[in-house]
Amino acid sequence: MSDQPLDRIDLRILRTLQADGRLSNLKLAEAVALSPTAVLARTQRLQREGYILGYEARLNPLKLGLGMMVFVEVLLDRTTPNVFNEFKAAVQVHNAIMECHMVAGGFDYLLKTRMADMLAYREFAGNVLWQLPGVRETRTYAVMEEVKNTTQLWV
Repeated sequence: MSDQPLDRIDLRILRTLQADGRLSNLKLAEAVALSPTAVLARTQRLQREGYILGYEARLNPLKLGLGMMVFVEVLLDRTTPNVFNEFKAAVQVHNAIMECHMVAGGFDYLLKTRMADMLAYREFAGNVLWQLPGVRETRTYAVMEEVKNTTQLWV
């Protein structure tokens, strides 16, 4: 079964849930001017069709002792399917690696990590990062100021 095209109400539901994923179905229905039954059916369809991937709480990294964000460029020693697969599998098991993106350009992967401080990053680099399969070279960029951080998509 193929996905139904999104209409303006579907988009309004998505925007509203991005702003507050904890809204009750009744409040969501009021916000988009539909009945609760219709909103529930649409929300379930949006989940089933993969437009809504899930719901989660956004945590404050400073309060949890993870105030230092570090981006890392990773250049692999070889760009073969087995090296890519080994690298991808290895990054999955490390919680400090929040995001891993294969990129086009002068390096192979861009990682987003969070640490307590530079000492914690140094330990991570030596014990985890430089031990990942196929890593030839890394470049580290410690974030000095987080100017914008959102997970919301423009829909």
